Amino acid sequence: MKNIGVFTSGGDAPGMNACIRAVVRTAINYGLRIFGIRQGYEGMIHGEIFEMNARSVSNIIQAGGTILVTARSESFLTKKGRVTAVDNLKRFGIEGLVGIGGDGTLHGAEKLFKESDIKIVACPGTIDNDLYGTDYTIGYDTAINTALEAIDKIRDTAAAMDRLFLVEVMGRHSGFIALDVAIAGGAEGVLVPEAKGDYEKVYQVLETGIKKGKHTNIIVIAEGEEFGGANNLAKHLQEQFGIKSWVTVLGHIQRGGSPTARDRILASKLGAASVRALMDGTNGVMIGEVQSKITFTPFKLAFTKKKKLDKDELELIDILAN
Repeated sequence: MKNIGVFTSGGDAPGMNACIRAVVRTAINYGLRIFGIRQGYEGMIHGEIFEMNARSVSNIIQAGGTILVTARSESFLTKKGRVTAVDNLKRFGIEGLVGIGGDGTLHGAEKLFKESDIKIVACPGTIDNDLYGTDYTIGYDTAINTALEAIDKIRDTAAAMDRLFLVEVMGRHSGFIALDVAIAGGAEGVLVPEAKGDYEKVYQVLETGIKKGKHTNIIVIAEGEEFGGANNLAKHLQEQFGIKSWVTVLGHIQRGGSPTARDRILASKLGAASVRALMDGTNGVMIGEVQSKITFTPFKLAFTKKKKLDKDELELIDILAN
């Protein structure tokens, strides 16, 4: 293998740039030519491909977002779009690809793996931490620290004014951010997509706290939990129980910002490992890290097998809330 490409796709995650940097410089270290692809799969279709060198990735390890820019591609969902993408890759002599992204990125990579002779591996870049085959995804640690910083500030206001705050964090199908932030932020409760919610239970937690003289409360809610987010919960608590609450939706601030040391290190390790994997002939896998060891997980398994929340951590929220 002489030429490889690297791209980012889907939602951005802190640490993507650190991963790009590792891919580029590892490839050059082994004497490979490395090409960047702008705008992910969409860029493949439109030929947004350019050669990179070691200086192309100078001073980016600390930067959020992605220098390659990311996008979602409706065209790539079609057979015609994928054929065009492969033709463009071959026009540049690209024999192997490293994709950096989440669930959607792996779905696209699976298509290329099955339909072309270009070898492809992926690095898990998503704040949701929802891909099977790695303990943590690139961007997750930064996201929970960003959310935690916000919750610490909200608690100051909650304590000053004796208020209930409902804080909504990202996680459409996954409660990892919500659960870890709730524990670290000392929240009184958490609602996640993986555990069936109960308005009555939320009310009981609040009522029990009030009886004990507790008037400051924070409930953390994943955006994808069954009640439909913090605003719906606030409305229901007011209408059914007469409890007034204040809502804060953290939103996309969790996807931005300078990556933590942990995310930079993870991204660097996985990026370097992805290049070595391609050189060894590896194909069709996500590169992850489990118990500090590099692992290879087939694309389909990585995005279809459900990564489970720790039930003990869910129980811990209830114990510590008392």
